[in-house]
Parts: sequence; C-alpha cells; structure tokens
Amino acid sequence: MNFIGVSVASLAILAVVHGITFVIGQRIGRYNVVDVAWGLGFVAVAAVAAALGTGDLFRRILLLALVSVWGLRLAWHMYVKSAGKGEDPRYRDLLDGDFAAGHVVRKIFAMQAAATWFVSLPLQLSAVQGPTPATWWPVLIAGVALWGVGVAVEAVGDHQLRRFKSDPANKGLVMDRGLWAWTRHPNYFGDACVWWGLWLVTITDWLSLSTVASPLLMSYFLVYATGARRTEKYMAGRPGFDEYRARTSFFVPRPPRLRLP
Repeated sequence: MNFIGVSVASLAILAVVHGITFVIGQRIGRYNVVDVAWGLGFVAVAAVAAALGTGDLFRRILLLALVSVWGLRLAWHMYVKSAGKGEDPRYRDLLDGDFAAGHVVRKIFAMQAAATWFVSLPLQLSAVQGPTPATWWPVLIAGVALWGVGVAVEAVGDHQLRRFKSDPANKGLVMDRGLWAWTRHPNYFGDACVWWGLWLVTITDWLSLSTVASPLLMSYFLVYATGARRTEKYMAGRPGFDEYRARTSFFVPRPPRLRLP
C-alpha cells in the first residue's frame, strides 16, 4: 500500500479509537479518559503502518515495537493516574461549560485524533520507504538511543511523582526530588526525546526530513499547548512553587541552583 493508503487507514483507526473513547467518557462522566487514548492512538497507527506498509520490514517492526513500549506504558500510567478521580481542570477550561456532544468531540477528541495523525506522519511515510541506507544508520542508532533516554526519563519521573503523592505527609507539597530536582517536567521532556528519537529512526533520505514538523508540533504541545506551561498555570500560588521554579530548570534537565538561605 502507498503512503496515501497508509495515511487514510491511520486516520480511520484514530477515528475508531477516539470514537470509542468518547463513548466511554460520556458513560463515566469525564473526558480526561482521552489521555489514555493518546498513547493508544499512536500504537494503533504504528500497527496499521507496520501491517499495511510495503516498505522495509525491519524498520516497520522496529518502529511498532518502540511506539508500543512507549504508548502502552503511557496509557497504563494515565489510566492509573485518573482512575477514581474527577475531570481534569484542563478539559473543564477547554469546554468552558459547554458539554454538548458535538462540542466535546470537536474540542477534545477530534483535535487529539488530528494531532496524533499529524505527529505520526513520519511513521506513516517510513512504512512505505525502502531500507535505511548505510549512510543513515548512525542516525537510526542515535534515534533509538534518544528514544531510550526519553522512555527512561519519562517512566522514572512518573514513578517518582506517583510515590511522592502516595505519601500523605507530602500532601500540598511540591515534588522537588529525584529527576524533579533537575527539571520541573521530566515527563514532558522524556516525551519530547521519544518523538525526536522516533523521527530520527524514520529518516531514510532527504524526503524523510520534510516530516520534521511532526516532532516540532509534539514539542509545542509538550511545552505550551497542553503540557508544561498549562500545568504550571494550575500550580501557580501553591506553597513552595515559586522557590522551586527559581532553582529548577523549566524543561531541559540541569543541576538545580543552590537553595537560597
């Protein structure tokens, strides 16, 4: 199947994933369940690309494996994180009190499906391209390494935060330990590394470089649209947050500044 066929099939599977998620969201009364579908949507696209693509089999399987490890871990994490809790303030603000089905689909589910499709364009194009030339193998290896760093940072950061929050003694406190002492958003930074790494894996020629807008858009989401900046909006005013922000890197990890006396 050619690129257009893979792309259309990817869009179709995303419509199914997000359509089912919308129905589940209506039944449980909250739409942050779409966060679970975020990782699953990418896994679905990677599976479609691997199954329908006619390009290099090794790279199709490699990308499916890499995306699945990242996406399934993230989906499970988001499921555990949101289970038994109310609606995420981000989605309440986004909907602005209008919970009509059409409005919810447009503002949340259709937008996330479209974003997933666009960010996954490198996977779709890679699925119909030939083997990675020898000159690009160092780039592929660097991509897998960057993906590995990203998954590790994201998973460790999530684990550390979950343990911190599970201790009643930390209620109301700002997490500033472990990776969170080096960056205020290790989970988002790790995500960015994952998608820049996957993009590097997909590169086989100069045409592949044209999909750079996809990891750039993902980085924009992670930093501005739905990620780090928006998260800090809801943390503003929390006791200790200003001090934490003053000594800790916003996104890219670096040693923390010395605490002020």
